[in-house]
Amino acid sequence: MSYQVFARKYRPQTFEDVLGQDHVVRTLRNAIAQQRLAHAYLFVGPRGTGKTSTARIFAKALCCKEGPSIDFDPSDELCVEIAEGRCMDVLEIDGASNNGVEQVRELRDNVKYAPSRCRYKIYYIDEVHMLTTGAFNALLKTLEEPPEHVKFIFATTEPNKILPTIISRCQRFDLRRIPNAVIAKHLLHIAKLEKVNLDEKAAYAIGKGAEGGMRDAQSMLDQLVAFCGERITEQDVLDVFGFTSGESVAQLARHILESDTVSALRSVYEQNEAGKELGRFLGDLIQHFRTLLVQQADPEAAAEDLSPEVAEEVVAQAQMANTEQLLRVVDGLADVDARMRWASNKRLHFELGVIAAVQNLNEVSISDVIDALDSGSSAGLPKLAPRVQTAPPPLRRAPAPVMKAAEPVKPQPVVVREEKPAPEPAASPSPVKEAEPEPKEPLSESEFWTKLVGLVQERRPLAVSWLQVASLLSMGRNVAKVGFPTSEGFARDSLMRPAQMSFLESLAQELTGQAMKFEFVLDPSLKAPEFSEIGLGLLDDPAPAPKAAPEPKAEPKPTPKEEVKAPVAEESAAPKVNDDFYNDPLIQSAMVKFKAKLVTPG
Repeated sequence: MSYQVFARKYRPQTFEDVLGQDHVVRTLRNAIAQQRLAHAYLFVGPRGTGKTSTARIFAKALCCKEGPSIDFDPSDELCVEIAEGRCMDVLEIDGASNNGVEQVRELRDNVKYAPSRCRYKIYYIDEVHMLTTGAFNALLKTLEEPPEHVKFIFATTEPNKILPTIISRCQRFDLRRIPNAVIAKHLLHIAKLEKVNLDEKAAYAIGKGAEGGMRDAQSMLDQLVAFCGERITEQDVLDVFGFTSGESVAQLARHILESDTVSALRSVYEQNEAGKELGRFLGDLIQHFRTLLVQQADPEAAAEDLSPEVAEEVVAQAQMANTEQLLRVVDGLADVDARMRWASNKRLHFELGVIAAVQNLNEVSISDVIDALDSGSSAGLPKLAPRVQTAPPPLRRAPAPVMKAAEPVKPQPVVVREEKPAPEPAASPSPVKEAEPEPKEPLSESEFWTKLVGLVQERRPLAVSWLQVASLLSMGRNVAKVGFPTSEGFARDSLMRPAQMSFLESLAQELTGQAMKFEFVLDPSLKAPEFSEIGLGLLDDPAPAPKAAPEPKAEPKPTPKEEVKAPVAEESAAPKVNDDFYNDPLIQSAMVKFKAKLVTPG
């Protein structure tokens, strides 16, 4: 007798032999037992998952001598003929080569004839999606109301190409990819019957390469027996088919998670020199990171289809990165995979993808910054220091004596500052204008600027960085001129907003005892500070700063000619909700951190 390949020699002969398709087998067995047989069935699934084998077994159950019966004898004469494809009443038709209207018309003319030996006449059409639209339309009426002795069984790998009117007339069964563990166990059983020493790791490697298809796995085992003889190891599988071991994939993933770019690139080089298919290697790497994501969500599900060594490594690596970082890595590698399909230099794209994956893991997202600022943590963020033109000592939280408002001579209670609210209430604008407080002890420009920055850091710490990039150019009796480098226009514009301008004017009045206005200008002679030199008060003291009290409404005051007026038109046009949004501490921290600019729609 001529040699028979494993895929045919060990084809399932009974329902019990069908592996990995319990949902289909159970439904068909119950339908036979309850005599609830439909006239048409559609088997859908990837290649090698058992569509044709299940159809033949179902035909045996319907046409056996005792049938319909689920406990038929596979050695029965009719069952043997059906299994070998030579039964006259069970017709197997290739839809790819018999896809025209004429062939379907011939089939339609033959269905009226009764079966010669079996109880039913069964038409099995493989790859039914290959039929033309005309052929499908010619089959519709017969498929909807066939004779009682006729059963149709269709099989396809692409159900989307079948007309919905055909699918609606059939009972559909979706056959799934067979799990790797099931394939490996069955291969070990075949190897035992064939007296071949197959390592368990080798069986898992074959199952992984078969991608859920039992026929592919059996064909690969057949080829390995011819190559290796009676002893098959995992390395033999990797060498013959160009696969990459799970340990090698896990090792590359660890190098990426540890930001060891040199070792990661060396792993890619070694696999390329060993003749491995880099496209499959990248696919395995993406699958490994997907397993890490599953491990974080459902540890039990992640351990399926993994060898014990790889499963232990997955558990360890899942603790090395959070979900957001792993998602960024998977997205980046998926883009590389799409580019590699058409690239001539696959190694170049693979190496660029590995470098980008390391960068993605070390990247700090805006959500991380917001969370750090919200929790008061300064880890990973730059330490900051105030900057004044005269280079005063480093600025710290101003102590209580700086606020000399404890000696007021006017009835205005400055002691309110010891409570949470900030400046004077907005209910008394008129008395301030008519009877200004008595001027306090004159301050030098350097002292005034230092104390002003200290008050801003104490009461509104997230706005102090805008002052830290500025310098006090001059200070008159009623006007303080503040200069900004030409590259810091955003800081100037931020402080010129009505709410910030009113806040600074109230602080200046506390320090000098008289109404003060500010003129903000861009000065090309000033040098922009480095980002690492800019200060953010919140990071020096993570304690939450008290919220500023509602600002007093802008009142009509006499302004000198040289004063830069705040943009009144913008204030009246912009709704109040914009100021509330702009003054939100988290929004300000993010804008300072990333040098962002608020864009108003329209």
